[in-house]
Amino acid sequence: MNTAHRDFTTSYRNQLATALDSIDADAVARVIAAFEQARAHGRHIFVCGNGGSASTASHFACDIVKGASFNRESRFRIMALTDSLPTITAYSNDVCYDCVFVEQLRNFAQPGDIVMAISGSGNSPNVVRALEYANETGCVTIALTGRDGGKLKPLAKIGVHVPEPHMGRIEDGHMVVCHMIAYYFMEHHA
Repeated sequence: MNTAHRDFTTSYRNQLATALDSIDADAVARVIAAFEQARAHGRHIFVCGNGGSASTASHFACDIVKGASFNRESRFRIMALTDSLPTITAYSNDVCYDCVFVEQLRNFAQPGDIVMAISGSGNSPNVVRALEYANETGCVTIALTGRDGGKLKPLAKIGVHVPEPHMGRIEDGHMVVCHMIAYYFMEHHA
Protein backbone atom coordinates (compact mmCIF):
# COMPACT_ATOMS: atom_id res chain seq x y z
CA MET A 1 0.00 0.00 0.00
CA ASN A 2 1.20 3.49 -0.88
CA THR A 3 1.46 5.53 2.33
CA ALA A 4 0.99 8.80 0.43
CA HIS A 5 -2.43 7.57 -0.72
CA ARG A 6 -3.42 6.59 2.82
CA ASP A 7 -2.04 9.81 4.30
CA PHE A 8 -4.03 11.89 1.83
CA THR A 9 -7.30 10.03 2.40
CA THR A 10 -6.87 10.16 6.18
CA SER A 11 -6.08 13.88 6.06
CA TYR A 12 -9.05 14.61 3.78
CA ARG A 13 -11.40 12.64 6.05
CA ASN A 14 -10.14 14.43 9.16
CA GLN A 15 -10.42 17.86 7.57
CA LEU A 16 -13.93 17.00 6.36
CA ALA A 17 -14.94 16.01 9.89
CA THR A 18 -13.74 19.42 11.10
CA ALA A 19 -15.69 21.15 8.32
CA LEU A 20 -18.86 19.20 9.19
CA ASP A 21 -18.44 20.10 12.87
CA SER A 22 -18.53 23.78 11.86
CA ILE A 23 -22.05 23.52 10.38
CA ASP A 24 -24.58 25.39 12.52
CA ALA A 25 -27.24 22.80 13.42
CA ASP A 26 -29.63 25.59 14.44
CA ALA A 27 -29.40 27.09 10.95
CA VAL A 28 -30.18 23.72 9.38
CA ALA A 29 -33.13 23.37 11.78
CA ARG A 30 -34.42 26.77 10.58
CA VAL A 31 -34.26 25.50 6.99
CA ILE A 32 -36.23 22.40 7.99
CA ALA A 33 -38.85 24.60 9.67
CA ALA A 34 -39.09 26.79 6.55
CA PHE A 35 -39.57 23.67 4.41
CA GLU A 36 -42.32 22.44 6.76
CA GLN A 37 -44.10 25.78 6.41
CA ALA A 38 -43.74 25.78 2.64
CA ARG A 39 -45.18 22.29 2.37
CA ALA A 40 -48.04 23.07 4.77
CA HIS A 41 -49.03 26.16 2.76
CA GLY A 42 -48.47 24.77 -0.74
CA ARG A 43 -45.54 27.08 -1.45
CA HIS A 44 -42.95 26.32 -4.11
CA ILE A 45 -39.29 25.70 -3.38
CA PHE A 46 -36.68 26.58 -6.00
CA VAL A 47 -33.06 25.44 -5.77
CA CYS A 48 -30.10 26.55 -7.87
CA GLY A 49 -26.31 26.42 -8.14
CA ASN A 50 -23.46 26.01 -10.65
CA GLY A 51 -21.15 23.09 -11.38
CA GLY A 52 -20.98 20.75 -8.39
CA SER A 53 -23.58 22.94 -6.67
CA ALA A 54 -25.91 22.41 -9.64
CA SER A 55 -25.53 18.67 -9.10
CA THR A 56 -26.27 19.14 -5.41
CA ALA A 57 -29.39 21.17 -6.28
CA SER A 58 -30.64 18.46 -8.64
CA HIS A 59 -29.84 15.66 -6.19
CA PHE A 60 -31.57 17.53 -3.37
CA ALA A 61 -34.70 18.22 -5.42
CA CYS A 62 -34.88 14.52 -6.32
CA ASP A 63 -34.57 13.51 -2.66
CA ILE A 64 -37.40 15.87 -1.71
CA VAL A 65 -39.68 15.09 -4.68
CA LYS A 66 -39.39 11.33 -4.25
CA GLY A 67 -37.99 10.38 -0.86
CA ALA A 68 -39.69 13.07 1.21
CA SER A 69 -42.99 13.07 -0.71
CA PHE A 70 -43.77 9.57 -2.01
CA ASN A 71 -46.74 7.90 -0.27
CA ARG A 72 -47.37 10.97 1.87
CA GLU A 73 -50.50 13.07 1.97
CA SER A 74 -48.44 16.26 2.16
CA ARG A 75 -46.01 16.63 -0.71
CA PHE A 76 -43.34 19.15 -1.56
CA ARG A 77 -43.53 21.47 -4.58
CA ILE A 78 -39.81 21.73 -5.37
CA MET A 79 -37.83 22.16 -8.54
CA ALA A 80 -34.16 22.60 -9.32
CA LEU A 81 -33.70 25.57 -11.64
CA THR A 82 -30.61 23.75 -12.89
CA ASP A 83 -32.60 20.99 -14.55
CA SER A 84 -34.04 22.71 -17.62
CA LEU A 85 -31.03 22.53 -19.94
CA PRO A 86 -32.91 24.01 -22.92
CA THR A 87 -33.98 27.02 -20.83
CA ILE A 88 -30.50 27.52 -19.37
CA THR A 89 -28.76 27.30 -22.74
CA ALA A 90 -31.33 29.55 -24.46
CA TYR A 91 -30.87 32.32 -21.88
CA SER A 92 -27.09 31.81 -21.83
CA ASN A 93 -26.83 32.04 -25.60
CA ASP A 94 -29.42 34.74 -26.28
CA VAL A 95 -29.21 36.95 -23.18
CA CYS A 96 -26.49 36.11 -20.61
CA TYR A 97 -25.55 33.37 -18.18
CA ASP A 98 -26.06 35.66 -15.19
CA CYS A 99 -29.84 35.61 -15.78
CA VAL A 100 -30.46 31.85 -16.16
CA PHE A 101 -32.01 31.44 -12.67
CA VAL A 102 -33.59 34.85 -12.11
CA GLU A 103 -35.52 34.67 -15.38
CA GLN A 104 -36.99 31.30 -14.39
CA LEU A 105 -37.95 32.78 -11.02
CA ARG A 106 -39.72 35.65 -12.81
CA ASN A 107 -41.98 32.99 -14.38
CA PHE A 108 -42.71 30.97 -11.25
CA ALA A 109 -41.76 32.52 -7.88
CA GLN A 110 -44.43 34.09 -5.68
CA PRO A 111 -44.20 35.80 -2.29
CA GLY A 112 -43.79 33.17 0.43
CA ASP A 113 -42.04 30.66 -1.83
CA ILE A 114 -38.52 29.49 -0.94
CA VAL A 115 -35.46 30.16 -3.09
CA MET A 116 -32.39 28.21 -2.02
CA ALA A 117 -29.06 29.08 -3.63
CA ILE A 118 -25.99 26.86 -3.29
CA SER A 119 -22.54 28.29 -3.97
CA GLY A 120 -19.14 27.32 -2.63
CA SER A 121 -17.69 30.76 -3.30
CA GLY A 122 -20.90 32.68 -2.71
CA ASN A 123 -19.98 34.92 -5.62
CA SER A 124 -21.61 33.34 -8.67
CA PRO A 125 -23.50 36.21 -10.31
CA ASN A 126 -26.45 34.06 -11.37
CA VAL A 127 -27.16 32.76 -7.84
CA VAL A 128 -26.59 36.20 -6.32
CA ARG A 129 -29.11 37.70 -8.78
CA ALA A 130 -31.56 34.90 -7.99
CA LEU A 131 -31.47 35.67 -4.25
CA GLU A 132 -31.67 39.42 -4.85
CA TYR A 133 -34.80 38.92 -6.95
CA ALA A 134 -36.26 36.45 -4.46
CA ASN A 135 -35.81 38.96 -1.64
CA GLU A 136 -37.47 41.70 -3.71
CA THR A 137 -40.37 39.34 -4.44
CA GLY A 138 -40.94 38.40 -0.80
CA CYS A 139 -39.60 34.86 -0.95
CA VAL A 140 -37.88 33.10 1.92
CA THR A 141 -34.22 33.01 0.88
CA ILE A 142 -31.76 30.32 1.91
CA ALA A 143 -28.07 30.14 1.03
CA LEU A 144 -25.61 27.29 1.40
CA THR A 145 -22.18 28.89 1.18
CA GLY A 146 -18.51 28.17 1.79
CA ARG A 147 -15.23 30.02 2.24
CA ASP A 148 -16.16 33.51 3.55
CA GLY A 149 -19.73 33.34 2.22
CA GLY A 150 -19.09 35.82 -0.57
CA LYS A 151 -21.87 38.15 -1.71
CA LEU A 152 -24.52 35.46 -1.25
CA LYS A 153 -24.29 34.88 2.50
CA PRO A 154 -25.59 38.31 3.61
CA LEU A 155 -28.47 38.14 1.12
CA ALA A 156 -30.03 35.05 2.68
CA LYS A 157 -32.69 35.15 5.38
CA ILE A 158 -31.37 31.74 6.45
CA GLY A 159 -27.76 30.88 5.83
CA VAL A 160 -25.92 27.60 6.27
CA HIS A 161 -22.22 28.24 5.99
CA VAL A 162 -19.31 25.82 5.65
CA PRO A 163 -16.32 28.05 6.53
CA GLU A 164 -13.83 25.91 4.66
CA PRO A 165 -11.47 27.01 1.84
CA HIS A 166 -11.39 23.64 0.02
CA MET A 167 -14.15 23.37 -2.62
CA GLY A 168 -14.44 19.59 -2.34
CA ARG A 169 -15.09 19.76 1.39
CA ILE A 170 -17.50 22.68 0.93
CA GLU A 171 -19.47 20.60 -1.57
CA ASP A 172 -19.32 17.58 0.75
CA GLY A 173 -20.69 19.74 3.55
CA HIS A 174 -23.50 21.10 1.39
CA MET A 175 -24.55 17.58 0.38
CA VAL A 176 -24.60 16.54 4.04
CA VAL A 177 -26.79 19.57 4.87
CA CYS A 178 -29.16 18.65 2.03
CA HIS A 179 -29.35 15.09 3.36
CA MET A 180 -30.03 16.38 6.87
CA ILE A 181 -33.01 18.31 5.51
CA ALA A 182 -34.32 15.58 3.22
CA TYR A 183 -33.86 12.73 5.68
CA TYR A 184 -35.61 14.67 8.41
CA PHE A 185 -38.74 14.42 6.31
CA MET A 186 -38.02 10.87 5.12
CA GLU A 187 -37.33 9.41 8.55
CA HIS A 188 -39.69 11.42 10.71
CA HIS A 189 -42.65 11.11 8.34
CA ALA A 190 -43.31 14.72 9.22
